[in-house]
Amino acid sequence: GSADVSQDRVIVVGAGMGGLAAAVDLAAAGLDVTVVERADAPGGKMRRQFVDEAPIDAGPTVFTMRDVFEGLFADAGARLEDHVQLHGADVLARHAWDDAGHFDLHADLERTVEAVGDFFGAADARGFRRFAADARRTFALLEHSYIKAARPSPVGLARRIGFTRIRDLLDTRPLRTLWSTLGDYFPDPRLRQLFGRYATYVGSSPFRAPATLMLIAHVECDGVWTVEGGMHGIARALAALAEARGARFRYGTEVRRIETAGGRVAAVTVGPTGDDGDGERLPADAVVVNADAAALARGLLGPDVVRGGAAPPPRQRSLSAVTWTLRARPRRFPLSHHTVFFGPDYAREFADILERRRLPVRPTVYVCAQDRHAGAERDGEGTPERLLCLVNAPADGDLRSFPAEEVRACKEEMLWTLKTCGLELDHDPERVITTTPADFETAFPGSGGALYGRASHGWTASFRRPGSRTRVPGLYLASGSAHPGAGVPMATVSGRLAARSLLEDRASTSRSARTAISGGTSTP
Repeated sequence: GSADVSQDRVIVVGAGMGGLAAAVDLAAAGLDVTVVERADAPGGKMRRQFVDEAPIDAGPTVFTMRDVFEGLFADAGARLEDHVQLHGADVLARHAWDDAGHFDLHADLERTVEAVGDFFGAADARGFRRFAADARRTFALLEHSYIKAARPSPVGLARRIGFTRIRDLLDTRPLRTLWSTLGDYFPDPRLRQLFGRYATYVGSSPFRAPATLMLIAHVECDGVWTVEGGMHGIARALAALAEARGARFRYGTEVRRIETAGGRVAAVTVGPTGDDGDGERLPADAVVVNADAAALARGLLGPDVVRGGAAPPPRQRSLSAVTWTLRARPRRFPLSHHTVFFGPDYAREFADILERRRLPVRPTVYVCAQDRHAGAERDGEGTPERLLCLVNAPADGDLRSFPAEEVRACKEEMLWTLKTCGLELDHDPERVITTTPADFETAFPGSGGALYGRASHGWTASFRRPGSRTRVPGLYLASGSAHPGAGVPMATVSGRLAARSLLEDRASTSRSARTAISGGTSTP
């Protein structure tokens, strides 16, 4: 375009964590930001469901990497603690394999070492100490060179870390699976199952994901918080901060298509969610897409921007889930805020999901007891509590429906796992909200129900995620399906990387425009 064209109108498609973070940074930088969201509230996958009018977090339930959010607020001239009330958790998660008691991971490393020794024995306690140290080293090595850096290639990562530290990089065991590596630390298979579960935090199988993912264990040891009023409060706080810096939000509004002109982004056509009218055309100098990258590749945002996305084949998608949101009276088991009830055969469970493409038999079940956050532990025999129960599932939500009979059988299996571990849920089966992979595909189009973009299977998978810049000038990606990956803090980082890329490109464009006007030559 000509040199006098304003480059300040940015449209953010989607108010998930990536879109919200990008909106905060871009509005704080003085750009004209409009966020368009098809749902009636911010948050994206950080969503709420209402059972008997009680709001229940039905998406992410863990708040970690607090420094990511403190930095985002600080850079916008605000303080996280003025907007969100956080409680540090002493117990990171409770775990059960059968009805012979439960094992807690603690925020305090020494308490966990002691707990491992008591529950599993001295050899496992020594292994855990080594594991925690290696997880810390892995995180320290990759935090700035990979996680918070613009999309790196393997060579770029090596260069950033420094060739003298390649040995350290290989020590993160990128070529070995997480499962095989856990055997080096833990004689007890239950601990391999416990720490193998960290692969599912990014929607992957511990039998296929690289050992590098042990860094997630360090992220949790670094601190887990509960959010007063639920996780959705984080999304609301970010939306309020973006608005305070001048961003406008349009909820209940769907993006029909993104248009290009002269080879770059030019406009976005929007309309009310669910309405098929002509819509309204909003001119745009840049667009940040906070949706699954596959939505672009599949043409869901129009033909002009198909090449801006990437859709992994179904078998390379991350996990989906079946979730049950309910109010129930838990009996016979002391739930913590986060409790994991393990199925008996982990290898079979992942083979069911990833190879047989079916809902797992005898599944591992995650339960978030939302009224038992830090400082609110109670015995739960009295009033009904707000619960989210989750079982991993194949991301085939666009390929098949998940019939009621199959989902009902999965619920029976889920309740069987809980009962085996000593937990019974006294609840009204008619008042449960069930969400399947097909429902997640409907809510997050193009994803197939995959909740974490591409699966992190094999050492190169992390490098195959798209970066924030796309092949369409002026179009940027911010989501858990882009670099650096899935999870609340990572998606937030992706939004900040998209904003940074956009601002850098804008600065270099205006420099070359000024040079063209003065007739001089641009110097780097």
